[in-house]
Amino acid sequence: MGWLFGGNKTSMVRREDALPGRAETMPVPARHAVLDAPLAPPYPDNLEIADFGLGCFWGAERKFWQTPGVVTTAVGYHGGHTANPTYEEVCSGLTGHTEAVRVVFDPAKVLYEELLKVFWEAHDPTQGMRQGNDVGTQYRSAIYHHSPEQQKAAEGAREAYQEVLKQAGYGEITTEIATAGPFYYAEEYHQQYLFKVPNGYCGIGGTGVACPVGLTSREA
Repeated sequence: MGWLFGGNKTSMVRREDALPGRAETMPVPARHAVLDAPLAPPYPDNLEIADFGLGCFWGAERKFWQTPGVVTTAVGYHGGHTANPTYEEVCSGLTGHTEAVRVVFDPAKVLYEELLKVFWEAHDPTQGMRQGNDVGTQYRSAIYHHSPEQQKAAEGAREAYQEVLKQAGYGEITTEIATAGPFYYAEEYHQQYLFKVPNGYCGIGGTGVACPVGLTSREA
């Protein structure tokens, strides 16, 4: 994706060097094109939010909207410095954001740990500032947690997956795990892109190594 705009920066921009951004928020569709649920808040009180970065957000979003128990998804930009950036700005490497998927889910139907399993298995978390042919800081692996419980689960899953990846010959996981900050929605045409363009580009590809988390029964 980013290569279309020449985005190939692999070192994080400093806050003082980041693009300034803007106060205006990005307009997004009212309803999810696949799940027919609201893209933006407010959400019902029984739902929870999870934010993940795992490379090109087109394919990443599809992985999650296909997951039972997920109520809605949206793509956007997370973890950087620039307010309300455009796609081109993010691809320049001058915002510090990674391409991210916001996942709104019903914890009575799908556990956060099960979403972590989808996350880990859908990409290669050892690649640093890239995913496959997509190179740049906007493709880094990241988990932005919304509670101490999510943080603990994410860190535990990282440790568990690291062990099995090592056994399979992979290196160190480079996934950033941090407290969720502002999530800036991406442009309308990015939302549910692979539903609108079924044969569109998808750079998502996992290691083929199963992640040993998210397997506990919800009744346990």
